[in-house]
Amino acid sequence: MAKNHELMANKKVVLSSINPKDKGPFDHKEEVEKEALKLKEELEQLQEKLAAAKEQAVLFVIQGMDCSGKDGVTKHVFAGLNPQGVSAHSFKAPTDVEKRHDFIWRAHNNAPELGQITIFNRSYYEDVLITRVHGAVSDKEAKRRFKHINLFESLLADSGVKVVKIFLHISKEFQLEKLKSRIEDSSKNWKFDPSDLQERKHWDQYQGYYEQVFEKCSKHAPWHIVPSDHRWYRNYAVLRIAVDALRSMELQDPPANPELKAFLKEIKEQERP
Repeated sequence: MAKNHELMANKKVVLSSINPKDKGPFDHKEEVEKEALKLKEELEQLQEKLAAAKEQAVLFVIQGMDCSGKDGVTKHVFAGLNPQGVSAHSFKAPTDVEKRHDFIWRAHNNAPELGQITIFNRSYYEDVLITRVHGAVSDKEAKRRFKHINLFESLLADSGVKVVKIFLHISKEFQLEKLKSRIEDSSKNWKFDPSDLQERKHWDQYQGYYEQVFEKCSKHAPWHIVPSDHRWYRNYAVLRIAVDALRSMELQDPPANPELKAFLKEIKEQERP
């Protein structure tokens, strides 16, 4: 299933040709519930092996338009993991300190250590997306940054960090409904940001710049495009991608420590009445 969402490296992508309402071979949420539970259990087991060995790490990069469900994916897919081995970092407008460094610095500063899983809610890709939309970065500079991003992801791969990049693909109509619900439902008012309406005006620009990112920044870590108008399918698809990613790392339990057998004798002695 996850392979169906994975893009080929350096392949030109047209987002309008991908249906954001797609649900794969399923029609209803109930069809994936049992498998989702099994996948969550497997993800927990794989995380334990990752943490025990401390030889590899995983970085999940979650991108998408406003209202695509980046927070929801983090909550539903990764919530059951051991909190000591997972962290999430949200990328907002850069701080004054971050502005005084190169654009990759804040991402590298939050990359996972070996044995850990990190989720980026937005990422260093914002520096070739929103910056271009608002004219802070030229097309020429963006192309240079594409090269830096590829080198950064190559460095992470060489350092044992698997980068898994996911784009939550929604329709413009779905986004409008979500923005509307955040106003109509008082319990969701805190989620509404007037700037989202302004960014929405640049929808086509964002789509075009994303398409360039998918084509130019896929050499060392492929992108996955997940149809996300149906939240239950979005969560299931991302969960499948996450499990497949950790499976591919061929994680093993660390070898037995023969020195610990000496403590076994002491424990047995303490078991005696």
